[in-house]
Order: sequence, then C-alpha cells, then structure tokens
Amino acid sequence: MIDAASLAELDAALPGRVSTAPADLTLYSRDQGPVLEPVLPGAVVHAHTVADVQALLRWATRHAVAIVSRGAGSGVSGGAHATTGSVILSLERMNRILEINADDETAVVEAGVINTELNDAVAEYGLMYAPDPASYRWSTIGGNVATNAGGLRCAKYGVTRDSVLALDVVLADGTLISTGHRTFKGVAGYDLTALMTGSEGTLGVIVGITVRLRYLPRSVHTLAAFFEDFPRAAAGVLAIGRARVQPAILELLDGRTLEALDGAHGSDLRSRGGSLLLVRTDGYGAAAEAEAIRTALVGLGASVSEEDSEEADRLVDLRRHSRGDEVDDLYRVGEDVAVPKSQLVHYVAALEAMAERHNVQLKVVAHAGDGNLHPTFWVERSEGAEAQERLEAALDESIRCALDLGGTITGEHGVGQYKRRWLAWEQSPEVLRLQAEIKKVFDPLGILNPGKAIVS
Repeated sequence: MIDAASLAELDAALPGRVSTAPADLTLYSRDQGPVLEPVLPGAVVHAHTVADVQALLRWATRHAVAIVSRGAGSGVSGGAHATTGSVILSLERMNRILEINADDETAVVEAGVINTELNDAVAEYGLMYAPDPASYRWSTIGGNVATNAGGLRCAKYGVTRDSVLALDVVLADGTLISTGHRTFKGVAGYDLTALMTGSEGTLGVIVGITVRLRYLPRSVHTLAAFFEDFPRAAAGVLAIGRARVQPAILELLDGRTLEALDGAHGSDLRSRGGSLLLVRTDGYGAAAEAEAIRTALVGLGASVSEEDSEEADRLVDLRRHSRGDEVDDLYRVGEDVAVPKSQLVHYVAALEAMAERHNVQLKVVAHAGDGNLHPTFWVERSEGAEAQERLEAALDESIRCALDLGGTITGEHGVGQYKRRWLAWEQSPEVLRLQAEIKKVFDPLGILNPGKAIVS
C-alpha cells in the first residue's frame, strides 16, 4: 500500500499531476474488460510529458509501487485494471502529433494521440495510418501499440506491429530508451520494438511512437454478401482466398449480430439474410477485385450487392458497433480467438454446437480475412450461479477447440488479466519461463502492470 509520506513525495515530484479523488480512482480503476476482483488504485497520475513519466517510475522504483499505464481504457481484456496498491498512469494528455513526413511516409506521435486524429491529420497528404480497431474514434495509439491491436483493415495491412517503426519507452527505473529506426527496413540487433509492441505495459511505458503510413486509396468498392446461414458465409471467406484476391476489409457477422444491430440502430440487415460477409477492396484495382469476389460469392449462393459510398460507410460503421456497447461481465463475455483460415468453417460450426450443448446464447463477428473471431457468449442474469457455470464451461470449451484447430487464445485484444488462466494451455512451460525471465530483465522489481499478459 502507498503510505501518506510516499504519496506526499509523489505529489511534490509531480505537482498538479496526482489525484486521489474518489471519482478519479473509480473512473481509472478498470478498462472495458471483465473484472475478476474490483480494486481501486492508490492514486492516478496524469502525465503531460516524458519527464513526468520518468519521475513517476523513479518514485515507483524507490517505493516498490506497481504502475498500471493506460490510454483511453478501451481495452477489453482487463490489461488496464488496477491492482492492489497500484498507481494508475494515464497517458491520455500526452496527445501531440510531433511530426508528419509525407515523403518518408512516417509520423511521430505521443502515446495519447487518438487513432482517428492521426488519420485526419495525415489524410491531407494522401496518407493513412492503417491499423483501425473498432474503437479507433477514442482509442490511443499508445494503447494500440501496447496490445498490438488489429482492426478491420488488418486483412490487407496487418496489425499494429506491422506499422510501428520505432518506440520511445520509459523503463521501470525511469530510464528513457529508443528502439527501432525510421526506415522501413532494419535488422540491427534484437528487435526490441517488436518485443515492446503487444507487451501490455509489462516491460516499459511507451511514450512515443514512429509509425509507417500507407497511401490513402483512390478507389474503394464495398460489397454486402448475404448468406442463408453463418457456416456458408464462412465458406465464402475461403472462396475469396482461393480466387487469390486480397480485400482490405473482410468481416463476417452472424444472424444474432444482425438482429442486435437492427434493434440498436434501426437497420434491416437480418431481413436481407442469415449472415453477412462485408467486403471492401481498395486501390486502383478495386473494381476488378470486387467483381472477382462477387463472382466467387454468387457461386456459393450469396445475394451480393455493391453499396454506394453512404451505405457502405454505414455498414462498416455498424460492423464497428457489432460487439455491443455494454461493458462485459461474467454474464456476457466476448472472446478474441483466432484460427487458421482453413479451419474457419469447422470452428464456426463447433461454436454453434457448444452454445446449444451448454444452453448459452451466442453471437459471432469475425475479422474473417485472418481468421480472428469474436464470439460472445451470454446468459440472463436472472438465471443465477448455475448459468454462470454454464457460461464458463462454454468459454473454456471455445478456447480448447480453437487451440485444437491450431489457433490462439487472443488474436488482437491481448491477454490482459482475464485470459492468463488460458495462457498455459497454449504455451509450453519452457516458453512461459522464458517470458518471465525476460520480464525480470526489464522489470526486476515486478512493478510494471503485475498480474497481466504473462504467467510469472
């Protein structure tokens, strides 16, 4: 716990940056993920500069206090939940775009820059920042890097790691290091930039990011392919791959998701079919690619329409809201597994069967282009503890099944706090031990986001 003397020392080192107001402690105590044990932090620090972060970590090292860093708190795996006796480090006020170099196709940003604000800033140069998680309107670049976030465009442009060139990171003892390079290529030494990307605040605090930008597409075509049922739509994903066409966006929504969207937004998606495969092509070959995809999907029995720009944008926006606006808890839990694309149809069928077997509700959306699925299981709160047990059993089986098919427990949301219980199912004791040893090198006192991301 943080005693009064050490808290006074922190306040003196960071005047005007430290809050112990009950409202702040509650607000910053968690992200959007399931809460295992509600905990309030001892304080919240709003960093404005790199020097603020360094001062906090030097203080934390002296007093062996845990630091949980966070951006907008949009994560869904509990990676930014407070731990007992911790201080929450908020980086949301470090929100400057420091440099845009249109010729080099790079930008340098602070960790608190909002994803969409960077895209707005670089669009005037005909460029874009490719990673676009569903939370892109409020999630921060620093948080995206910390979890190696994906998004809708990952089918073509990859996840966050594929767009990160260099990082500025404050280590546990307050030392500032820079990793990586400003060039697209570079293999000097170990790739610490890649290691830090997706490390969920357990190895250091990311305070600056150099990102690679992509060309803003001159042409975009969006197809809405409605299928009779979800397994047939999943088969459509494989048909697109066999046609050797690479869409920029390839999203899969089942019937229950369409019903939920219709109820929340007044759309009519469910009346158009039992499942939706939303496809977007971009670039100078977008029209030809869209036509090849249309041919492949019509051959599987889909009803395919090309949407005008306004309806296309609406459909993509609805997909971003398909997970639902509620905060997950143990009565409704959304997952983030990924399986090889060749196993997509098998996994979809297995999910539907296990939902029926465990008597739980299920809806599924997927970044189908790379096999990343977000199944959401839920039960009614009124059903009580027995229903919660059924829900947990379905979750465990969904993870086991994904692993048996050659998949992973998390494609883009991170392990956080919630998924640590499954990590040993995927990774060997030797790998788990090596990860724990790496953490000790960077964080010998174990003060950086303890209890998250790895088993230590």
